[in-house]
Amino acid sequence: MHPSSIPAVPVTALTPGALLLDVREDDEWAAGHAPDAVHVPLHDVPARLAELPTDRPVDVVCHFGGRSAQATAFLLQRGVDARNVDGGMDAWERAGLPVVTDDGGPGRVL
Repeated sequence: MHPSSIPAVPVTALTPGALLLDVREDDEWAAGHAPDAVHVPLHDVPARLAELPTDRPVDVVCHFGGRSAQATAFLLQRGVDARNVDGGMDAWERAGLPVVTDDGGPGRVL
């Protein structure tokens, strides 16, 4: 799938009702993530595909948008209604959106 054909969504206008899927590595997730995100590292997405919803959209995020574009293409090819989050967690943090750790404390984007 060509990168320009991958649907995208800005961090300030995520798809209503969508699952926010964070495909960054464990250390990036631990440092900080979106409050309602679900963590599945990119390399685990194929093996954990059955865990993802088929009844609602999936917005996919990583640090800048490269890994999430790969995951989005993979999900689209398997019939999942997926979108790449433009600019990733970097754009999320720059937009002033909350970044938390697993214990709910303040986090930071790696």
